[in-house]
Amino acid sequence: MSKGTYSITTPIYYVNAAPHLGTAYSTVSADLVARYQRMNGYDVAFVTGMDEHGQKVADTAAAKGMSPQEWCDSMEPAFREAWDLLDIDYTDFVRTTEPRHARGVQKLWGDLFEKGYLYKSSYEGWYCVHEETYYAESDLERDEEGAFVCPECHRPVQKASGEENWFFKLSDFQEPLLRFYEEHPDFIQPETRRNEVVSFVKGGLKDLSISRSTFDWGVPLPFDPDHVVYVWADALVAYFTGIGYADDGRAGEFDRRSPFQYHIVGKDITRFHCVIWPAMLMAAGLPIAHRVFGHGFLLTKGEKMSKSRGNGLMPADLVKVFGVDAYRYYFMSDVQFGHDGAISLERMVQVYNADLANTWGNLCSRVFNMTKKYYDGKVPAAPEAAGENPLRAISDELYARFDSCMAELDFSGAAAAVQKLASRVNLYVEESAPWNLAKSEETADELATVMYNALEAIRIIALYLAPFMPNTSAEALRRIGVDLAGVTDIESATAWGQLPAGNAVEVGDPLFPRLDVSAIDFDLD
Repeated sequence: MSKGTYSITTPIYYVNAAPHLGTAYSTVSADLVARYQRMNGYDVAFVTGMDEHGQKVADTAAAKGMSPQEWCDSMEPAFREAWDLLDIDYTDFVRTTEPRHARGVQKLWGDLFEKGYLYKSSYEGWYCVHEETYYAESDLERDEEGAFVCPECHRPVQKASGEENWFFKLSDFQEPLLRFYEEHPDFIQPETRRNEVVSFVKGGLKDLSISRSTFDWGVPLPFDPDHVVYVWADALVAYFTGIGYADDGRAGEFDRRSPFQYHIVGKDITRFHCVIWPAMLMAAGLPIAHRVFGHGFLLTKGEKMSKSRGNGLMPADLVKVFGVDAYRYYFMSDVQFGHDGAISLERMVQVYNADLANTWGNLCSRVFNMTKKYYDGKVPAAPEAAGENPLRAISDELYARFDSCMAELDFSGAAAAVQKLASRVNLYVEESAPWNLAKSEETADELATVMYNALEAIRIIALYLAPFMPNTSAEALRRIGVDLAGVTDIESATAWGQLPAGNAVEVGDPLFPRLDVSAIDFDLD
């Protein structure tokens, strides 16, 4: 039976550039959680998508001689193909230009209008087209020539003066938000993000412009069609679109799947998700996500990876060298989620060779080869009285540790817990020396015990590594006659002793051939 629903999202990504390593970082992390929680017995909704409205999109399209819709349509394959390449198994891909999404946006803002949370006024201040964000003058920085620039992207800002906008009474929610943070101390993760947001809200909230009237590329407000919904006030609703909000064809799904367990976002957009979004939902009387996790940036030479900085390497470049599964494993295990992480090819090769080629891949190869040599490629039956089993002792504690790490998005900790078992199996094989046990009939039972234990540990390791590396885990399991598909109770599936004796064992090619960094013809810098 299902443990219930589990809903998770990535950001709804801007369409102005194809996904790079930083974009993929958020998406792979959400996919890792979604895959694990499916194996853990939950009915998972995993929502991602494209943020297609706003002035920035309209300007980009015009510069390319295209209509905004044509530009957005041309970008969809880039996202779909990138997520297919990285084996992202989402349940809904929301485009904010879809009619179903527009219905949800108009429903939410129409409800807030009826409840009296909106008013019309003129905006005075500064606007950054690139960040799609309004700033008070006190928030701005100056460039070398003394001109005001955006504090986030350091581009020039525009003076917005006299434009008539609709405003959301965000200031009404300062105290309700602070109470919510206090009552839900885990809502903002990690702790550094929480501290930043709480400090920001305590500093005072200003009412928020949620419409634009100087261009028409957006969802029209239902009560004032001359205004289109401001991009953030539009895109945030896409999370609800992905679980059936305002969709008669998916009646009941929204109530069943909300609130979300996690919104996974980059730390630069944490305020939108931890201040504006929950305030909108409080006003509307809608459920707020259990947690927002603002992860850190990927850094090369100390700089954030992004297309605008010219260091936004594409995932396909690394997949060609390392393969999809090793790509996923490196970014989810070596870069501590929640902190900024410096990445390099040298470190990627080091992790690949140490964890995947030498520890995990080599373990599979040597045990499968010995099974072929000593048991004609069949899983031996372990004797009834097998004696002490150091592998089972670690395995029996693995679910609790792994599940706890995954609940906190501690992917590095989860991977380390599995690698602890893999390393112990390698040591167990060395200590037991099956090649010596095979020399005498007197140690036949001991040999069978050692080989069964090693094969059973491989089965369990492959199951836990499946959310990180779905393809190679499925292949390792296939080689011992086990099917990965259909696992919906990983705790029960990884209980010791379930590998059937007599299963055919296939040797096959190495899962992870060793790599030499000197043979790679590009750099991350």
